[in-house]
Amino acid sequence: MKDVIYIPSPNWNERPTGIEIDTIVIHYTGMESGNAALKRLCDPAAEVSAHYMIEEDGRLFQMVDEEKRAWHAGVSNWCGRDNINHNSIGIELVNPGHEFGYRAFPKPQIERLISLLSHLKSCYNITENGYVGHSDIAPGRKLDPGPLFPWKLLAENGFGLWPSCDGKNLSKGMMDGQENDPKSDYAIKLNKQLGIVGYHLDDIQSFDATHQSVVRAFQAHWRPETVSGQVDIGTAMVLEDIAGQIRQ
Repeated sequence: MKDVIYIPSPNWNERPTGIEIDTIVIHYTGMESGNAALKRLCDPAAEVSAHYMIEEDGRLFQMVDEEKRAWHAGVSNWCGRDNINHNSIGIELVNPGHEFGYRAFPKPQIERLISLLSHLKSCYNITENGYVGHSDIAPGRKLDPGPLFPWKLLAENGFGLWPSCDGKNLSKGMMDGQENDPKSDYAIKLNKQLGIVGYHLDDIQSFDATHQSVVRAFQAHWRPETVSGQVDIGTAMVLEDIAGQIRQ
C-alpha cells in the first residue's frame, strides 16, 4: 500500500500455529487526539496495540505487521471462538469516542479505511460476517466504533452485510415483554438468531441485562437509529434478515 507511515509498536506476539486471518475488528481510539492514541499504542507499559490506525485526515499508520498478533481485542468472542486477537486484524480510527466527544467519522478517514479493507480482502479470506466492531466481539464492555460508524457504506463496498429490510419506522410496538419470559419461545428464537450472527451467549433460555448488551451491540452495527437494548419490531426484522443472510 502507498503512503503508509510505519511506527512500530512492541506490543505484539506470534499468532498461534495454524490460525488464519478471517476477521477485521474496527475500533475507535477513544482518546483526545490521534497523537495521544498513537503514543499509547506504542507504549510497552500499556500492553495494547493494533495493526493499523487511521487519522481523521486519512493518514494511515501501521504499528504491527499483519502476520503478527496485535493486542487490540482483549477478552472477546465471535462466531464461537474466543480471543479474537488470534485470527483478526485490528484497525483503530481516530475519534474521541463517547468519553471525549463522540462524532461522525470524516470522509477522508472512511475512504482510507475502504482502501485498506480492499487490500486486506485481497490478501485474506475474510468471512461475510467477519467485519465487526469492538462492541460486537465484546458487548457490554466496549462501545466502539459506535452508531455513527458507516457500516452500511462498508457493506455497499463489499465489506460485510447489511439488511435488505428497513426497520427504521418500526421503533414502536415492543414485543410485549416476550423476550423477558425465560419460558418464551421468542426469547429462545431471538438468542439463537444472535448466535447465528456471531454473538456469544451462554444462556439462550432467557433475556436479561447481558442479552440487552448484545442487542445494543447488534443495533449499533445494523440498526443504529435505535440503540436501546430493547427488541422492538424493527430490530426483530433486521435481526431475522441478517441471520437469514448468514444461514444462506
